[in-house]
Amino acid sequence: MDLTHKLILNFTPTGMIPTKAMTPHVPVSVSEIVEQVHAACEIGITLAHLHARDEQTGAPTYRKSVYRDIIEGIRKHCPELVICLSLSGRDFNEFDKRSEAIELRPDMGSLTLSSLNFPRQASVNAPDMIQALAQKMTDFGVHPELEVFDLGMIHYAHYLIKKEIIGPPYYVNIILGNLAGMQTDLTEVGLAVKQLPADSWWALGGIGRQQLQANAIAIAAGGGVRVGLEDNLYFDRDKNVLAQNSELLKRIHQLAQIFERPVMTPAEFGGLGFYNAMRLIDKTR
Repeated sequence: MDLTHKLILNFTPTGMIPTKAMTPHVPVSVSEIVEQVHAACEIGITLAHLHARDEQTGAPTYRKSVYRDIIEGIRKHCPELVICLSLSGRDFNEFDKRSEAIELRPDMGSLTLSSLNFPRQASVNAPDMIQALAQKMTDFGVHPELEVFDLGMIHYAHYLIKKEIIGPPYYVNIILGNLAGMQTDLTEVGLAVKQLPADSWWALGGIGRQQLQANAIAIAAGGGVRVGLEDNLYFDRDKNVLAQNSELLKRIHQLAQIFERPVMTPAEFGGLGFYNAMRLIDKTR
């Protein structure tokens, strides 16, 4: 089956930054995250990129006990959903902490391909950390979700491929709008897509005001979409209306329908090679 025309829709409900003080709509607790992912599955998504929060403070947490509760809750309602766990180093950068969630054997784990600066904080991703995370993902059958903020990160992906540290197929999130990264400029987007490795599936995400523009470019150009409150809290460019995850997803479906691009199902995406291998073995038992 030719899936190249179908739209990969990557749902990012929570992130590390949004708080209830910023928007009451961001899911923070395990039950809220599970509920919103379930609702997203009903609307139609391909995969979910998930961050865990401490139940008491709402702060980001790396603990696999929290991630386990999230995964188990989602699997009850959406057994085929491709689940990607964040392995971000923005708030904690020790390997044991960043890699703990890999042991839960999610389908995918995020892998940012270099260090970068956000407006108020650095996300440090040293070469040895990137390679160690990639190796542990390989050991546990977890596929990397490659996160790219500039062209240098794509070049580093080619280096990892050359060294046989990562292998195909590749799923690449190109995230636009960060102050120190690529923007929603057609030249920049075109260069990034052109430089991707062969056998890549790509999606565009946009931070803040650039989310809708990035998503629209991707839909028109044949790429996938990353969307959710992780990257953008508002429904409108003037930041007058707080968004809800369900509204952001429904708008993507409207755009996809205009361009005659049905959303790729989790099973279709997983069948391309993005399910954890252990899950496929379990299905045969």
